[in-house]
Amino acid sequence: MIDHVSVAVRDLAAAERFYTALLGTLGMTKQREWPKAAIGFGKSYPEFWINVRAQMSRVAMDSGVHVCLRAPDSAAVDAFHAAALKAGGISDGAPGLRPEYYAKYYAAFIRDLDGNRLEAVTFLRDV
Repeated sequence: MIDHVSVAVRDLAAAERFYTALLGTLGMTKQREWPKAAIGFGKSYPEFWINVRAQMSRVAMDSGVHVCLRAPDSAAVDAFHAAALKAGGISDGAPGLRPEYYAKYYAAFIRDLDGNRLEAVTFLRDV
């Protein structure tokens, strides 16, 4: 199974602010830092990393890469989406049911400051 994932960012300080707000909605906090290189967020260990790649271009909208994070409930999915927008990210799919995936699939999609595509998902009990 997957232990951790990472995404590349151009500006580590800006990405830290963004991801602190975003991942906080899912109960994650900064767990580890490699100064000027990487920051790991998680609940009890670094499971989501941001790694600085200052010279990279913005991630192409059609790159196909996306990371999906599990949310405890629909309120957390909503908060994830709202936090991303407030912190400068863009919506790539507002919070809501995605019956084309599964009847109880409730998710939101965002793009971070560098174009990385992230999703928060939960599975509703009562639909």
